[in-house]
Amino acid sequence: MFERIFPRQIDNTYRGHWLGKWLFVGVILARLAIGINSTFNARFVAMSADGIPLDTYGSAAADTVVAIFALSGFLFLLSSLLGIVVFLRYRAMLPLFYLFLLIDQLGRRVLLLAHPIARSHAATTNVGFGFVLVILGATILGFVLSVWPSARKEAGR
Repeated sequence: MFERIFPRQIDNTYRGHWLGKWLFVGVILARLAIGINSTFNARFVAMSADGIPLDTYGSAAADTVVAIFALSGFLFLLSSLLGIVVFLRYRAMLPLFYLFLLIDQLGRRVLLLAHPIARSHAATTNVGFGFVLVILGATILGFVLSVWPSARKEAGR
């Protein structure tokens, strides 16, 4: 497993289960959508998907939250673009990139537990949180599959 996460040679040979590779595409595309939406529609995302009641904040505070959302969205966008490069050119890095995504997502959850945000209880908040949980589940499953030996490759050895 350690050899799959940190391969000796970073090439375009994917060594995990085939489904892990295609789950990666879904995870990256979902994160790309989040990144684009959060970067360019930060106020809307903060209020709808994340349920932050910006209209109850002062102008400067609301602008600060929107700027932080845009910056976070930009990081999602950049990491998704890097994920596309990994998928197209350096597939041996898929398990490592899955690990990066897991650390990112779980780290965000822990930080939000340590620094909770007051949220409105709009129905869209549940949809946004559900979407994030689906991505997290797919990332965990994809990581496990990416370090799982491919049956075809094992049969050939």
